[in-house]
Amino acid sequence: MTLAESLRLARRAAPMAALTLMSMALPAQGRRGGEAVTGPMINASVDPLFRPFRFRSIGPASMGGRIDDIAVSESDPNTIYIGYAVGGVFKSENNGTTFSPVFTEYSVASIGDIAIHPTNPNIVYIGTGEPNNRQTSSFGDGIYKTTDGGKTFTNMGLKEVQSIARIVIDPRNPEVVYVASPGHLFGPNPDRGVYKTTDGGKTWTKIKYIDENTGFTDITMDPSNSNVLFASSYQRRRSGCCFNGGGAGSALWRTDDGGKSWNKVNGAGMPPGTYGRIAVEISRSNANIVYAQIEAGESGTPIAARAGGAANMEGAPDAAGPGGPGGGRGAQYDACNNGGPGGGFGRGGFGG
Repeated sequence: MTLAESLRLARRAAPMAALTLMSMALPAQGRRGGEAVTGPMINASVDPLFRPFRFRSIGPASMGGRIDDIAVSESDPNTIYIGYAVGGVFKSENNGTTFSPVFTEYSVASIGDIAIHPTNPNIVYIGTGEPNNRQTSSFGDGIYKTTDGGKTFTNMGLKEVQSIARIVIDPRNPEVVYVASPGHLFGPNPDRGVYKTTDGGKTWTKIKYIDENTGFTDITMDPSNSNVLFASSYQRRRSGCCFNGGGAGSALWRTDDGGKSWNKVNGAGMPPGTYGRIAVEISRSNANIVYAQIEAGESGTPIAARAGGAANMEGAPDAAGPGGPGGGRGAQYDACNNGGPGGGFGRGGFGG
């Protein structure tokens, strides 16, 4: 399995901002030869005046520094982009040895997804606004595109969706791009769903919409037929105190005509009950095998896979996992990758 195939990470939540508090460094527990032993200082100041002080996070949340996406160029695997929940985009051109920031002069720093042109690594799409469900989730202002390897970016629209979960480029016609957006986290809004462009992002058309409370968190393309796509819808709502994830709007969908029409996947073997978040991926080695990590039921995150284009689903090996009912915990972070049948799925993390 290539690095590009195995590094399809998704969804890490991070705070919009974190307050810090300076405090005097305290001796670590323990003594050596009757003298107090002080633990090593992490990120100590170079200024002697401030060296005795250390920073500690005091809120509003402690989920900082999370990565939302890693994208590896398939035409040049040495080129890697990393998108952070609130830290912008970093790029490596030497297989990860060093990274440099490339998205520093724009109005947002929250990144949801990154997609690299299949044959030209200088063309990259950046979806802003992380699609996770934390109270600290930060919103974006649409999708950006670079044609010079990250030196400059242009906003290509979709400013009102606030969050972008997945971007898929058609390898046979890279002017065709699909975007899955879960939409606003804290309230109802019609700017959510699956969007498509056929002119490289100049114009966008909403090709799948459920309702103002339900968006889309994942989309994957058949490697042998780019008109066949699977997409997962997700009903969610966050308030200042609570989160309600899952509902009648959450489902797995399939199109065979590039998004003109969609059918809900209700094949035998799909878990019963109401769904929450769903991660979906088609195996590259066998396009008839589809993996779906589904937040459903009382036992957590079953993973289903089936040859035959998801006409029927069955539990994959080691499918059981920890979680909770009705969208409480489970596939909150999409983590299906695009490997082969022997290792073609991954687990998502926990969290709201």
